Amino acid sequence: MHLLSRERPRRRELASSDELTWRRLPFDRLSAGSWPSRRGEARRLRECSVQVIAIWALVFVCSVFPALAANRTIRTRPARLVNGAPVLFQVKAPAKLESLTGTWLGHQLTFSYNPSTKTWFTLAGVSFETTPGKYALELTGQRDATKTPWTFKQTLTVSRAKYPQIKVELTVEKKFTEPNPEQQQQIAEGVKIKEDYLNRVTPAREWDGKFTAPAEAPISDVFGSQRIFNGKAQRPHFGLDFRVPAGTPVAAMNQGTVLLARFLYFEGNCVVIDHGQGLLTLYFHLSEFKVKEGDSVKRGQEIGLSGGTGRATGPHLHVAVRWQGAYLDPARLMQLPLP
Repeated sequence: MHLLSRERPRRRELASSDELTWRRLPFDRLSAGSWPSRRGEARRLRECSVQVIAIWALVFVCSVFPALAANRTIRTRPARLVNGAPVLFQVKAPAKLESLTGTWLGHQLTFSYNPSTKTWFTLAGVSFETTPGKYALELTGQRDATKTPWTFKQTLTVSRAKYPQIKVELTVEKKFTEPNPEQQQQIAEGVKIKEDYLNRVTPAREWDGKFTAPAEAPISDVFGSQRIFNGKAQRPHFGLDFRVPAGTPVAAMNQGTVLLARFLYFEGNCVVIDHGQGLLTLYFHLSEFKVKEGDSVKRGQEIGLSGGTGRATGPHLHVAVRWQGAYLDPARLMQLPLP
């Protein structure tokens, strides 16, 4: 009785731990000579322990590898990329880099390092004409001379933005829609100047922090709307119009260098500020200049007074943003939180 009382608890324990194993054994093998031994039980427990360890190891790997990938993940702001919009790329590399460059939609990117967040960042954009689809962002990080470059590629999705379908009927002087030969010559000179200056890409980044509005005034026309001058359809409106009276101070949206400060046929008195790495802000139809070409300006510094020069139906301020030849929505740029 004493032996049976000691044996029963052990038998119940074995049945509960290896119940499926016992049920699979044939009846004719359940004899005193073939009954599982303590050694066999220990072996099965070891095998079970190995399986448990393997499962936990798999769980650990699945949880760690996304974290490792996150160390080199590309973050975009905004998260949803659309045509005509600027984008801030932020990259956390898996190792210390001396520099980071990349390519995006055929454009060259140069990144700056933010030591406070230990991330690399740059401003780029998606042109208004870019069709929805998937596009690759390719990165190359330079380490010291003894190590091979770090490369990384990620596919990003570009969606179609919903810009307002507003047809703006405007009336301007006939010289802007049907210029004579002399005026056509002035237009051609302006086109050459813009091709020369507006496509320049300076390597150093000058902008710092958020872009701010150039004037405190209501918006009279937005980016992407359809323009019709004297009954003839023009290209979409690639800027942001502020409803300001003539003589209103106009401020630089961020720090940079004055690239242009002169009169052009359609733009009138215009100022173009180079913020570095191909990012420009343009201010049209000014009545007066407050800066000259080559000047360094700070965010919020007065650069001119608003007016109605060039092809304008009246006094207002037209502001445009251009990145490596592509016009971007100024309103979206001002909404971006930037380092």
